[in-house]
Amino acid sequence: MCPPTPSDQHVHASAISRIDVVLGDVSARFARAGIVDPRVDAELLVAHVLGIGRGEVQAAAIRAAELDVDALDRLMRLVERRAAREPLQHLTGLAPFRHLELAVGPGVFVPRPETEMVAQLAIDALRASASPEPVAVDLGTGSGAIALAMATEVPHARVHAAENSVDAFIWAKENFGRVNAPNARLVFADLADAFGDLDQSVSVLVSNPPYVPAEAVPRDPEVRLYDPPQALYGGEDGLDVVRVLARVGLRLLHPGGTIIIEHAEVQGASVREVLTAAGWRAAATHPDLTLRDRATTATRP
Repeated sequence: MCPPTPSDQHVHASAISRIDVVLGDVSARFARAGIVDPRVDAELLVAHVLGIGRGEVQAAAIRAAELDVDALDRLMRLVERRAAREPLQHLTGLAPFRHLELAVGPGVFVPRPETEMVAQLAIDALRASASPEPVAVDLGTGSGAIALAMATEVPHARVHAAENSVDAFIWAKENFGRVNAPNARLVFADLADAFGDLDQSVSVLVSNPPYVPAEAVPRDPEVRLYDPPQALYGGEDGLDVVRVLARVGLRLLHPGGTIIIEHAEVQGASVREVLTAAGWRAAATHPDLTLRDRATTATRP
């Protein structure tokens, strides 16, 4: 007879209640489901259920500590959902982003690690600004990740964020409240005409727009099934919103200001062409930590 696994509906708590055994079984289940980092996800779910950190889970596994029946039951319910490829962040309600922990869930795009590099480009541009109080704008802020990273890491800047999805705006509002950065402002507005009061005064404009071509289907079920379509698809070639940003940036930024746009790794040349055709200077594409082209910057003439 095979030993019980987390996929068994009537598993005996005494058989798998040791944390090290649970982690091994859950990791194997996640690996079979095609999850990229199965052990990491297993540890994070146990940490969530127990209300402790991942490091504490690892230490508990070394000690062969046990889960009580209630904790094990709650964990198994989450394991079933994660094995069905529901995003880990939807299960825990939190997504790490740089030094922040952001509330996320259905209706908002889950911030990805690669976007941390995009935020870094914006932060570096803000810090390089000659203004004692540079102004930054994050258009289509989603969860508020980039805007709140800028506001907390460049406290002398004034950061404005816009979102026009009701569901995403609710999550962003919660995160702005959680972080409570006094220099950050959130508004409900379409990025095409947001912040008319800031025309020609912005030093940095950053956006992670929808850039998936309409006919392309994201490979990962977590993205395809759970991220909101309006945060993913950017028209026939994926660049519809990029073209809007190219126009809006010329309105908002002062001469010498910087625009930063996240995109897919194959879109760097196309984004540079859009920006250059609109009149931007020095368009350049930047790789993320995995050496994939991730963002393009340009300077307002």
